[in-house]
Amino acid sequence: MTNANHITTEMIPTRLRERGVPVELEMVVCKPSTAGPYPTVIFNHGSTGSGNRPALFRHTRTNPSVTNFFLDRGWMVVYPQRRGRGKSGGLYDEGFRLDRTEYACEPELSLPGLDRAIEDLDEVMVHIKQRRDVDQDRLLIAGASRGGVLAVAYAGSRPDPFMGAINFNGGWLGQLCPTHPEVNRTAFVRGAPFTNRTLWLHGSHDRYYRIAQCRANFDAFRAAGGSGSFHALKGGHGLVEQPELWAEVVAGYLAAIA
Repeated sequence: MTNANHITTEMIPTRLRERGVPVELEMVVCKPSTAGPYPTVIFNHGSTGSGNRPALFRHTRTNPSVTNFFLDRGWMVVYPQRRGRGKSGGLYDEGFRLDRTEYACEPELSLPGLDRAIEDLDEVMVHIKQRRDVDQDRLLIAGASRGGVLAVAYAGSRPDPFMGAINFNGGWLGQLCPTHPEVNRTAFVRGAPFTNRTLWLHGSHDRYYRIAQCRANFDAFRAAGGSGSFHALKGGHGLVEQPELWAEVVAGYLAAIA
């Protein structure tokens, strides 16, 4: 991995408490070898498939292809791990069935998980705004899968800090849930108040999110006032790990919003 000596793991304090215990969040920070402050991308991880393998909750998630792409262009990359993920404290509770055996399809159970993820990002941003190595005028939010829709929704909910938002294969629920069109549309429309351009990158062969449904989500986002461009690429759900398919598009996007 590029500039491996500049990759560190931090535990950041938050205002969150669960069962009376303060919650810390894990954050992987990848810095270029040049001097800062750096333009910074906050990159958000996805789910764990169906949510039925608790051992996966404790895997710290980063994306080497994303790291290398941004480091090579002088950007710092930050990977926050939300509550109950990786080494972060607290309960992982982003929309489970009542028995917690897997993710819930019901909107009333699933969508509060998005609110919980936004709460976690609020704490991350408190920390980011205090860092001297961050160029506060050049902040980008991005993510893959659940992290992709989270990036768009968060930019719409808290638009001021960000120059842009990038969504790789975003969606909150996959097509095995009959409610996925409603839930995903509702989540993405929350990003519509963000007035800067967003970038949507979707694999045409994604087994979780059919490309027609992804386009429908984008159309709903645009109809609600959102701004952005949609790109259907050849990859599947692992598109984020195939920079040969998206690097040119993302580089153009960064140049356009700079």
